[in-house]
Amino acid sequence: MKPYRIRAIALSCAVLGAFAPKAYALDDSDELALVYGDKDTIRLATGSPQSLRRAPAVASVITAEDIRAMGATDLDEVLASVPGIHVSHSANNYAPLFVVRGIYSQSNPQTLVLQNGIPLTALQQGNRGSFWGGYPVENIARIEVIRGPGSALYGADAYAGVINIITKAAADISGSEAGVRIGSFNTRDIWAQHGGMAGPVAVAASVRAGSSDGFKEIIAADAQTRNDKAFPTGTPVSRAPGPVNLGKDILDADLNLGYEKWRLQLGYKLRDHMGTAAGVNALDPAGQIRSERITADLSWSDPEFSQHWATGWTASYANYAQDVDQPYQLLPPGARTATGVFVNGMLSTLATSESHLRLSAFATYSGFAGHSLRLGLGHDDLDMYQVSELRNFTYNANGAPVAAGPLIPYYGDSAFLSPHRRQVSYAYVQDEWRMATDWTLTAGLRHDHFSDAGGTTNPRVALVWDAAYDVVAKLLYGEAFRAPSFAELYSINNPVNRGNPDLRPETIRTLEAAISWQARKDLQLNLNIFKYAMKDLIRAVPNTSPAPGVPPAPGNTVTNIGQQEGDGFEMEMIWDVSHALRLTGSYSHQASIDTSTNQDAGYAPHHMVYLRGDWQFASGPLLSTQFNWVADRRRAAGDLRPNIADYKTVDVTLRSGRGKGRWEFAGSVRNLFNADIREPSLAPGLTIPDDLPMAPRAVYLQAIYRL
Repeated sequence: MKPYRIRAIALSCAVLGAFAPKAYALDDSDELALVYGDKDTIRLATGSPQSLRRAPAVASVITAEDIRAMGATDLDEVLASVPGIHVSHSANNYAPLFVVRGIYSQSNPQTLVLQNGIPLTALQQGNRGSFWGGYPVENIARIEVIRGPGSALYGADAYAGVINIITKAAADISGSEAGVRIGSFNTRDIWAQHGGMAGPVAVAASVRAGSSDGFKEIIAADAQTRNDKAFPTGTPVSRAPGPVNLGKDILDADLNLGYEKWRLQLGYKLRDHMGTAAGVNALDPAGQIRSERITADLSWSDPEFSQHWATGWTASYANYAQDVDQPYQLLPPGARTATGVFVNGMLSTLATSESHLRLSAFATYSGFAGHSLRLGLGHDDLDMYQVSELRNFTYNANGAPVAAGPLIPYYGDSAFLSPHRRQVSYAYVQDEWRMATDWTLTAGLRHDHFSDAGGTTNPRVALVWDAAYDVVAKLLYGEAFRAPSFAELYSINNPVNRGNPDLRPETIRTLEAAISWQARKDLQLNLNIFKYAMKDLIRAVPNTSPAPGVPPAPGNTVTNIGQQEGDGFEMEMIWDVSHALRLTGSYSHQASIDTSTNQDAGYAPHHMVYLRGDWQFASGPLLSTQFNWVADRRRAAGDLRPNIADYKTVDVTLRSGRGKGRWEFAGSVRNLFNADIREPSLAPGLTIPDDLPMAPRAVYLQAIYRL
């Protein structure tokens, strides 16, 4: 067994032994009340808890009990159940793309992901980090999702949607448990959790370790396949056809301490020995990547600070580091290109380290009749303080790579990306005005100032009408922005895409109408319609000649160009057919047009259907079956390949009843009928022409022991 896994198990046992005698306990009525958890309230929409149906946003809530029922093992599988969200993947290490309402890009910085209200955004690409490596679900208490803009509260990157992962506090765990899971692709996971009291302090602790070899679906052709045809040497050197490389080791540890009005949260996430999936340019069985994320946040809040006032503040620190354990093989040994032969292959590594210090405070005032006023301000200090790379090639005058012998180190401004520090200051105001008995108007405005990208102001307005006892209607308008990433601003020694320090943020304006109808006591129906317009899109465009007779610089430069418009709707049903059977389902439709070409923006599905049935047997076991249909994914302008194939999947989970026993067992089959699932590769027919194969049928067995 690997050393870090032994340490994780030892720490788990220490945690359980230290706190188990004073654990919380749930009585039978509490257990019944938590069949699906608290799905009726949400905090993400306004910053304060309120009814989900009346929240001034199009929102969803997924509880730990939902996750348990569906048999999900990773955040990706959970988010695939949310209307309007499609989970795609990029070629390099199959990093997830949370595509909301058709807003698709190669690194997906347009969807903001929070952990306990704090951004998980990494500076290089503006997403969750290039080496994400998955997010296990064992320590998730609930997930709150807003589809549509959220910059009026959450600032940068709350553009297409906001996802807040809320980890478990002491009351969410209520005791001690240990679990183990084994499954397909040599997957092995072990975890332990405890929630209880240590004197006056509420303690929640969670440790998880796991590993997997990953599935081995075949890539038929890659960039070296093309090179072998263009520069024949007699013996092809491409490894394609060949399997993707998706092995990884995972270690997660979280500690949550609560004392009166104070809360301290500490987290550690390690992703090690990660494969490069389909590779950067070509299949790469040797390359291994690593990321490490350390987080800490301290918060204080008082809902009754004084008459009419509530207030609170949060200070957080995060350090995120990513590097390459074993050099990328951008091209395999013996690869021939237009500049010659790479005898040892084209090799490269990269490493970045960054720190995030965030300070924020809020106050709410309810002294005005019918109003709840929220004020907030904050400052972020975001520093990419280290950048380095190794490579065994240089670039010629045309920007093409040329073999150079041994690996050569490059640091700072000599590397692929210039280190940089960004400071962001912001302030916002929001008013919830109860205009009349049945009408609430929520209006907010936030201004952000970036030290490197200027200022931006984003409003939102939401009108909520209790049209009848069982009907709520909403009309929503919001604006949002996506700040340029450091790669887009400061890439320097990159012959493909060079940064542009003059970039402006991407912007979006969204109009939504929604209705929620409690058709019967046991049946809820939701419908929302949306339309959005995006401007100042950040894209890489070929360099042009600066003057007649002067050749253009090699490669591309990132710039603000183009617009995109989209519209669609999402329908959702939740039906408690009986005390033992719940059915949920949704249908989502979207159409997005790139207005510069007047063609489909590409790659996102136009149609999605999700259905799930949960059957609680009288004897205790829970059977859950879910169905996903993803259809009509077209190519972007210039990509002449056929459209991406539709797919349908079925997942089944059978879980033993919780009851009063200490043991719980579960078995899951994902992709039961072994559908051929493909996600789009964005290089138009050049690097991976046949798209990215996803996981085939997989089986998992799980056991949990509760003290």
